[in-house]
This record gives sequence, C-alpha cells and structure tokens, in this order.
Amino acid sequence: MSKLYVGSAYWAPISYYTALYRHGGAVIEQCDAYMKQTYRNRCNIIAAQGVQSLTVPVEKPLPRMLMRDIRISDHGNWRHLHRSAIASAYGSSPFYEYYADDINHFYEQQYDYLVDFNCAQIECVCRWLGIKLDIGRSEKYIKELPAESIDLREAIHPKHTNAERVAPYMPRPYYQVFSAKHGFVADASILDLLCNMGNESLLVLAGVD
Repeated sequence: MSKLYVGSAYWAPISYYTALYRHGGAVIEQCDAYMKQTYRNRCNIIAAQGVQSLTVPVEKPLPRMLMRDIRISDHGNWRHLHRSAIASAYGSSPFYEYYADDINHFYEQQYDYLVDFNCAQIECVCRWLGIKLDIGRSEKYIKELPAESIDLREAIHPKHTNAERVAPYMPRPYYQVFSAKHGFVADASILDLLCNMGNESLLVLAGVD
C-alpha cells in the first residue's frame, strides 16, 4: 500500500485528518526544514469574531533547523491564552465538555519539542474518535518520494485558499456554533469539527453526506 506523508501540525485542520483517516495513517515528516507561518505551530479556530489563529511560540530556530529540533518557547502566557480562546470559541458547542479536560491537559503538561506536542494531539484525537491509525515519523528527509507515495507535506497550508483541491478533502458543511453569523467556514482545526459534531465527525472525515 502506498505511504502517505504529511507535515507536523498543531491541532491540524480537517483536510489533514481526512487524509489520515481515509488512508489509515501516515508518516509525519519531522526531518524537513522548519518554516514559519505554517500549520506546524498554528491552528485556526472559529470564534465569535470569526476565524482566529492560535500560534505556538517557538525558540528562534537556526537556519535550516529541522522540525524535530524545534523547541516550544515559554515566552508569554500563550498556554493560558490558547486554552481560554478554545474555551471561549467552543464553550457553547454541543460536545466541548466531553473534550475539555483533555484539551486543558495539553496546556498544563510541559512539552519541550513542537513535534512531540503535535503528535500527542493526533493520538488524543484518535482516542476521542475511537479509531486506530498507523502513525510513524520520518527518520530522514527524502525530497523525491517514491512514485507510489502520496506527498501532502506542503499541500496542507494556511495560505492555500482552495482547501477543496487538497485530495482527498472536499469541504462538507456541518453544524458550527457561529454559522448564523459567519456562514460555514471550511477546513478549520479538527477541534472545530469535534466540538460541534462529536463522534459524527467520522462521517465528515469519511465524506458521507
């Protein structure tokens, strides 16, 4: 079976989990050069004021520093800010209370490396959904992957506005707390889908109408 390769991502978007779920897992690329303004340390939630980006601060990377070596910074009060923003955005959603303790735990526990923080979230999401995915991490960077591989390492990116073109993701509207105010917002963080849809999130990831 072909291998799927994806980048590391903080509370990754729905398109990311759609790819993981439909493929049964992926290799998380951790040997690539770290880049700013990507989902590596950023997620988008939907708050009362609209899309809100949350960014994990990292220690200043050296040129061409690998993702696996990126350390989370303790600068500022970001953990409290992220936890509060998520609670504010989804506190009135149908399923937030089921996930709140686990979400808060991520901001109470100390993670040194960003990639460990992100991978722990994947494990948690899989547990919430009751699914098992075959998740591994790269041991070295391969620029040109074998022809049978599926390379989405840079395809899922916050600056890509046409999320529907990221195979196999096709945006399917689902209930969102603030949809009456903002309309449906596609490809937000997996937290948005889970807090609004609970276990029915699997239907969205599977592409079932």
